[in-house]
Amino acid sequence: MASTHSGNPRVVIVGCGFGGLETARALANAAADITLVDKTNHHLFQPLLYQVATAGLSAPAIAAPVRHLFRRQANVTTLLGEVVAIDTAARHVVLADGPMLPYEHLVVAAGATHSYFGRDDWAPHAPGLKTLDDAFEIRRRILLAFEAAEKEADPALRDAWLTFVVIGGGPTGVEMAGTLAEIARHTLPGEFRRIDPASARILLLEGGSRVLQTMPEDLSRRASEQLEKLGVEVRLDSRVVAIDAGTVEVQAGTGAAARTVTINSRCVIWAAGVAASPLGRQLAQTLGVPMDRAGRIVVEPDLSLPSHPEISVIGDLAAARSFAPGREPQPVPGVSPAAKQMGRAAAANILRRMAGTATRPFRYRDYGNLATIGRNAAVVDLVSPVGHFKFSGYFAWLFWLFAHIWFLIGFRNRIVVLIDWASAYWSKQRYARVVSDIGDGPLL
Repeated sequence: MASTHSGNPRVVIVGCGFGGLETARALANAAADITLVDKTNHHLFQPLLYQVATAGLSAPAIAAPVRHLFRRQANVTTLLGEVVAIDTAARHVVLADGPMLPYEHLVVAAGATHSYFGRDDWAPHAPGLKTLDDAFEIRRRILLAFEAAEKEADPALRDAWLTFVVIGGGPTGVEMAGTLAEIARHTLPGEFRRIDPASARILLLEGGSRVLQTMPEDLSRRASEQLEKLGVEVRLDSRVVAIDAGTVEVQAGTGAAARTVTINSRCVIWAAGVAASPLGRQLAQTLGVPMDRAGRIVVEPDLSLPSHPEISVIGDLAAARSFAPGREPQPVPGVSPAAKQMGRAAAANILRRMAGTATRPFRYRDYGNLATIGRNAAVVDLVSPVGHFKFSGYFAWLFWLFAHIWFLIGFRNRIVVLIDWASAYWSKQRYARVVSDIGDGPLL
């Protein structure tokens, strides 16, 4: 690989998610040679990925080419490649196709993947949602389930095609279940002749006692009520124990009242757990750094690694704590605002190291949580300098809508999403319902 080293400190950033993107941007004026490596050529706005999976938005509306984003930042070189190893002794990262990238400062923001809690054999039957490819596969399964039901003569098999199971009651699961109900009740009726799409069952399975467990209990309760109003069956204290091509086995209830229930479904979506990337596990094992139960690396207060201040780990890969004056350190949640803040903090500490000054501990500023349930339905838990606000329903939905448009990358994407959402709101249609490959699997 041709060298473009200018003699400035070399900064390698692994991953162009929210954390990696913010790190590179925060170093725009630094006298440094920055190399940004990602295994895809785009930055993905993950909070709206479920909209692609449910045919509400097209992929380009929530993604932006990495090279385009940094076309005017002359100190950034972007590379398409997968980092497979980090040699901390020699201070270089190794790409899958062979090249090695030397560094003086390294930021690892490789993100997270799906966690099936040790049951990876469930993955083919219950895809998760982390990448555009995941979204395309889920969209394919949802749309082809209705097509298969239209052709099915056996009532029992038809019901299985029209039963959609979403596993996990976090924001992704809640948003996915609510949108599936909208598709069945508002988008597809009138388009089929042998089935009534509105008769589809949407089940949301949550192993805990409430959905949206990071939110206050009253908002969790309100979210459940709004889901049920949309037609979603919310089943709490329901832990999945088995998944195959046609059924989901669930242990429902707790204690002596627990029982096993079998649900016949041909379309199951996994939104129950995440795990840190394999690269993080390899790095932690190499350095003997502890990891938490989700496989995230336990970092120092300034987001660096013990005995390796030149390496920072941020985003979903970091088990970080927030150090606010006068308060005990608090765990940092795995959400996009936290990844952005960690990216800016890591960049600031790199600049301090370059200047020979002391780094500062990371402080996370929590602005609250929000989740959309469906049409005119959302919940918002907002923390602001003037107070703490909790609200739900139509105005929460408007707040969620404009907040997501505001934080999208690029003016064009904001306009496209706004127009698509306005069109969908008034017409109740979803126009990204294109499946180019029906595949050769069980959905034929």
